[in-house]
Amino acid sequence: MMLFQCATHASSADHGHSETIKSENKYLTVDIHCHVHIPEIDQMTEGHWNVDDIPAIKYASDLTRGLNVEQNDILMPKLTQPELRIADMDACGVDVQAISPAPWHYCYWADRDLGIETAMHTNDHMAELGAKYPDRLVPMCTVPLQAPDLAVAEIERCHKKYGMRGVEIGTNVGGKELTRIGLEKFFAKVQELDMLIFMHPIGTTEGDRMKDHYFTNLIGHPLESALAIGHLIFDGYLDKYPDLKVCIAHGGGYLPGYWGRFDHPYPTREDVHGTLPKLPSYYLKKLHFDTVVFTEMQLRHLIEAWGPDHILMGTDYPYDMAETDPVGHIDSVQGLSESDKALVWGGNAARLLNLTEEFRK
Repeated sequence: MMLFQCATHASSADHGHSETIKSENKYLTVDIHCHVHIPEIDQMTEGHWNVDDIPAIKYASDLTRGLNVEQNDILMPKLTQPELRIADMDACGVDVQAISPAPWHYCYWADRDLGIETAMHTNDHMAELGAKYPDRLVPMCTVPLQAPDLAVAEIERCHKKYGMRGVEIGTNVGGKELTRIGLEKFFAKVQELDMLIFMHPIGTTEGDRMKDHYFTNLIGHPLESALAIGHLIFDGYLDKYPDLKVCIAHGGGYLPGYWGRFDHPYPTREDVHGTLPKLPSYYLKKLHFDTVVFTEMQLRHLIEAWGPDHILMGTDYPYDMAETDPVGHIDSVQGLSESDKALVWGGNAARLLNLTEEFRK
């Protein structure tokens, strides 16, 4: 199993290999999808959880579990040592990483006390990284969504104490929808603070048929995102909180490629339209998606369907499902103008994260 290794950058329509590109790119490049692992959280939670608490483990085959453990051991230096991370950023042409905690650190299974303890420790660590490398790493926080009042308090603390501009959340909490566990004040606070939500799944709670072939990730992750987006739309959250800024990992999952199925029955079925005043696609157009879709055709479709101002460069660094040539991936899109490439490379992330002029080229 190989470590993350930046691919060389291709400027042609082929997403392949030619010249290596580093930070010489005249446009700002921001990676919205990259993770940090914190070993102390593993120590704090040891003995407090079981396999059933984490769908990515529960619904994995023995082979997948073994490979994941092996991969985690190999990748741990890149997940924990910022010097290695920054060297990879330089090799990949990434100016800034908007770092988020490894999804394992959500700890939504924990009780209130352990949940807030792990979240605060995680966020303090993320803030330290941002303070040490202020021109390269922009930290996002995590919050204990299983305790909505504590989630509100923690996101406010992170914003006021550390100036954090984004929060990473999962797609469900213990199998319960984000829109049905009392998170109204949390979403209202995120909107008030003008912070970006980065939504990232960790396995799927619907994994009984996904144990083999790494389907918990290959199918489960995009399915989870589609379900979470669907509930945000149809449960009225994107109508109730119209100024929410949300970016969904892995190109938004399945939904951005099949949105017409949401709109088609809207005029005739009460169980579809409910009290939703506008077509589902109206709300879907409010969302943003990262570029971790791997093929030029799919990335081109995302950009054509949702606009270059709604797509953000991502890698999923440093895991095996990462895009290792993020700049070249965007540069490969046929017919995309330089100005639109600049938006996807980093302009959109800079706008959504309220990055200051110090990050702009």
